Amino acid sequence: GSITEPKKLVEEAKLRLSKVDVLINNAAAFLKKPFVELTLQDMQHIYNVNVFAPTLLVKDLLPYLSINSHVVNISSMGGVTGAQKFKSLLPYSSSKGALNNITECLAVELEEKQVFCNALALGSVATEMFNQEFPEQKAASTPAVMAKYVANFALNAAPVVNGKVISVSNSTP
Repeated sequence: GSITEPKKLVEEAKLRLSKVDVLINNAAAFLKKPFVELTLQDMQHIYNVNVFAPTLLVKDLLPYLSINSHVVNISSMGGVTGAQKFKSLLPYSSSKGALNNITECLAVELEEKQVFCNALALGSVATEMFNQEFPEQKAASTPAVMAKYVANFALNAAPVVNGKVISVSNSTP
C-alpha cells in the first residue's frame, strides 16, 4: 500500500457514487521488528498506510460525505493508551495510536458538516496477517464475526457516537 492508493479509490468513487454514506478505513500495514533494527523507511511505510492514507482518503472524499455520513477507522488495541504493548510492534502500535487521535480530531473538524468519525480498536482477529505474525496464538475473534460487528457499528452508531475510540476486544492482543 502507498499513499497514492487513496487517489485511485477517490477516482473510482467519483465514477460510481454521488455520495458516500459510510467509509470504513480498514487497510493496514504491519511490521514486527525489534526497535533497535527499525529504519526511517520502516516507520514511513507503516505510517503511510496506517495514518496518512486513511486521513488523506477522508480529505479527498469530503465533497462526497453528506450529513450523517460515518467514517470508521479500524484501529487496534495496540494503539490504545494503557492497553498491553508487545515487543517489536512499535511502528504498528504507534501508528494506530496516531490514527485514534486523528479520529478524535476529525470528529471536531467535520462536526459542522455533520460527518461522524469514530475508531474501533480491535483486539485479535484471525486474519491472514494475525495468523502469519502470531502463529503460536489463537485469535479472540474471527473475520466473519468482526465484519458483522463493524458493519453494524458503521451503519447504526452515527449520530449517537462521535469522536470516540472504542475498544472492541475480549482479550489482548
